Amino acid sequence: MSFTARVLGLFLCLSLLPAVASAQFTGGNNYNFYDFQNKPFYFGLTLGFNSSRYTPYRSEEFIYSDSIIGVKSLNGPGFNLNMIANLKIGQYFDFRFTPGFSFAERKLNYTQNANTIREIEKSVQSVFVEMPFLFRYKSAPYRDKRLFLIGGVKYSFDVASESRAKQADGNLLRISPHDFHIEYGAGIQFFFDYFIFSPEFKVSQGIGNTLLFNPNLPESTALEKVLSRTFTISFHIEG
Repeated sequence: MSFTARVLGLFLCLSLLPAVASAQFTGGNNYNFYDFQNKPFYFGLTLGFNSSRYTPYRSEEFIYSDSIIGVKSLNGPGFNLNMIANLKIGQYFDFRFTPGFSFAERKLNYTQNANTIREIEKSVQSVFVEMPFLFRYKSAPYRDKRLFLIGGVKYSFDVASESRAKQADGNLLRISPHDFHIEYGAGIQFFFDYFIFSPEFKVSQGIGNTLLFNPNLPESTALEKVLSRTFTISFHIEG
């Protein structure tokens, strides 16, 4: 079963929980939950670890190219540091603004055919300023725990792109510093006396072409567009 199918299944299960919410709110020893339930908003910090990659789409010129016979994306590690501003919207929904920084590395592997086949790797190391705007749907609590689904949009700007451009030697694959994403994920909240701890898994799918076309660079002309994709495991502390 694909990850998307699992998320949809989890969403359907959570959508049934409000029907039994009254029973859960009166039981399960939700002592810590009630203290936070009275707050209309709260703040926090997030530490996350990500795995980023590109999704390359080959151009028509790639078909007729003799110099490049293959291109694939490789995952690169990174981490995130974000602030959290959370506003309650009714009993089961939150609006969340989580600005911060993301350090990521993404790689493209090219297979070249110059008499003998060889592979070269183009690595892009980025430092993003991120501005995610998210909505969160929460289940009813049980014993100071509850599940949630999250989704929204994000804008990111790569502050390291200018430094890469200055170091360009004509063989550098250029990537736009601007990117827009759709984000979705799921997690669980644990309510403690003085804070809420929430591990979360999230997918960030780029929706805009980030390739800056260079007609003089074979690694660029072989591609029609490049989209970004990131998987992030985050740990939120809020209070």
